[in-house]
Parts: sequence; structure tokens; C-alpha cells
Amino acid sequence: MEIKYLGYLRDNPDAYPNEIEYKLTIEPISLQEIATLEQLYNNGNPFPKVLKELLFLAGAFCYVLDFGTFDSQQEMQDYVRDRMTSRSRVISRPFYAVDVYNQGDQFLFIYLDEGEDPPVYEGLYSGGGVNFPDWIHSVSVKSLSELISHRIDRQKEGRNPF
Repeated sequence: MEIKYLGYLRDNPDAYPNEIEYKLTIEPISLQEIATLEQLYNNGNPFPKVLKELLFLAGAFCYVLDFGTFDSQQEMQDYVRDRMTSRSRVISRPFYAVDVYNQGDQFLFIYLDEGEDPPVYEGLYSGGGVNFPDWIHSVSVKSLSELISHRIDRQKEGRNPF
């Protein structure tokens, strides 16, 4: 697969490149698994290019995204959707969760109909309040590729990428 948006991730596959055993190297998923995910979560339509690249390079493990304790991307997507249902939350457009954190109470996601390198949004199941009156809000990066690059830079600086 040609990598157009995530060359920086491809070129920085390890969280700790100078380590011998504890590198935390990105791990891919197969093109067949990506196609299955497209069928399940995007009505069979292709994912945005950046998401396909992310899954192709690091769909099983990515040191700058938190996939939680889930065994697969499908398990993570189903968890987010089940949790939304149990909290009476709805996202009516096709979306894909790329990061689940705070013990599963928050997640980052992209809408699948906002171009090849879409902006990133945060969902807060307990949403509402002074700082974030809505349960969904955009994050301070322009796109998914920018979020990943920013987090790689933080990791390289020896900081927590999150």
C-alpha cells in the first residue's frame, strides 16, 4: 500500500528505537481485516486513506494511540458503540474510534465522510459540563495524520505522547 499521510509513522516504527528488547514496535493488521472493518463500520465504503494507512501500519498496536485492552479493532469499535448505547449517546454519521482511554470513558474518533485525512473528535460519555458542554467536540489538531505526528514528536522528546 502506498503511504501518503503516515510516512512519519512508517519511518518511526518504534517508541524506543535504541532499546534492544523493549522497542514497542507498531504492528499491522491485514488488508482483509481492513476490508471487513470497512464492511462493518462504513457500509462497505472505503475508509479515508489515512485510516487505511493507520490500520495497515499499526492496526494491531500503535505506541501513540491507545487501543485499550481489546484483542482487535472490531472489539474496540463494538465496545465504543455498546457503551454509547448504554449511555443513550448517538453518532448518526459513520465514524471510527482510533483511541480509547480513561478506562473507556473517553475516545477519539474520526467521521468517515470528511475526506482522506479527516479532523479528530473526542467523545466523552459523561460529557457536558463547563469545559465541554457537548459530549462530542473537536480536538486541537487539524487531522488524524497531524495528531499522530504530534504524538510521535512528543515520544521522541521523551515525553508522554498522550
